[in-house]
Amino acid sequence: MDGTAENTATPEKTQAERLIAALRGAGRTLARRPNEATLGERWEALSAAAAAVADLSGDVDIYGDGVVADLETKVAALLGKEAAAFFPTGTMAQQVALRCWAGRTGNSTVALHPLAHPEIHEREALTTVAGLRTVHPTKAARQIDADDVHDLAEPFGTLMLELPLRDAGFVLPTWEELEEVCEAARARDAVIHFDGARLWETTVHFGRPLDEIAELADSVYVSFYKSLGGLSGAVLAGPESFVGEARAWRHRYGGQVFQQFPQAISALTGLERELPRLPEYVAHARVVAQALVEGFAKEGIAGARVFPEVPHTHQFKVWLPYDAEALTEAGIAQAEQTRTALFARWSDEGPVPGLAATEVTVAAAGLEWGPDDVRAAVADFVGRLPS
Repeated sequence: MDGTAENTATPEKTQAERLIAALRGAGRTLARRPNEATLGERWEALSAAAAAVADLSGDVDIYGDGVVADLETKVAALLGKEAAAFFPTGTMAQQVALRCWAGRTGNSTVALHPLAHPEIHEREALTTVAGLRTVHPTKAARQIDADDVHDLAEPFGTLMLELPLRDAGFVLPTWEELEEVCEAARARDAVIHFDGARLWETTVHFGRPLDEIAELADSVYVSFYKSLGGLSGAVLAGPESFVGEARAWRHRYGGQVFQQFPQAISALTGLERELPRLPEYVAHARVVAQALVEGFAKEGIAGARVFPEVPHTHQFKVWLPYDAEALTEAGIAQAEQTRTALFARWSDEGPVPGLAATEVTVAAAGLEWGPDDVRAAVADFVGRLPS
């Protein structure tokens, strides 16, 4: 022994670690997030659900057959498309889709919103990897409309629409606006691709079934983990010949994975369990949003805003005139001390300087909250903010 006292102090957790621990320990929350569950809990849930959606006596999948092929067939039917291909990620699926259309149209220019996922979250993959060029019909934080497409000063081969547009606030056009923008693109000899990562929950807003919505596009991508609670993975759906070409590019991109049965089983489980409930989540998100507005008004928080005021899906944004770190700390303290988690992480990326933003999701856990519960949670949350 050298006489030096052993340091047995426990290292302080980071804010992110404290947030996950607080959310995991909360008895009440508006939605359960995938990273709140432990590895063992996720594995147990997957194992428990498997027999209900797959024949466990059958062979395992090899390079996309078996349960993966079953998933593709199911999703193609749901979207009313001839065929579908499973991809390990939506980023890969969209790159492949857009480069396939570039080859078929002879035009490598893609018109899309500057807030669309490929422009914000994919490290310029469309240009760097796929060699495509992007143009923006509008820079406004709203959906692209028909006038934007008519007025675009240069030709483009593909119009990509993200439905809903997450980074603008999970916003959707009206059904009539969606029809008009698609007609405008076709009038310019362009094809239409839907980034439908969250397309599943748009049926309430549009008042149309999934296949009627997807019919407006030449190809559609959907995700399995964003709304359906799957592990990962995506499907690209469209005409048979297009999907066949996409499969070839999937192989070239390294997406021809040897076995993917856990992802396929979790996706099938989401389609079985969560997809039918999404309209209920959307309806209740509107109740929660209104109660949040009322709660902040009662607490005298000038500048508090829910956007959209009437959510288009079961997700929406909240903006508050506080520092993001202080808001995140207040949410952590609330969850730790009351076991009620109203909000998760905040950022300083509000619509104007001085407003912090967070995203709110209302899912199964949130159905237990009535308006009074929401308003009470708001009062407790505001009471933890710096004066």
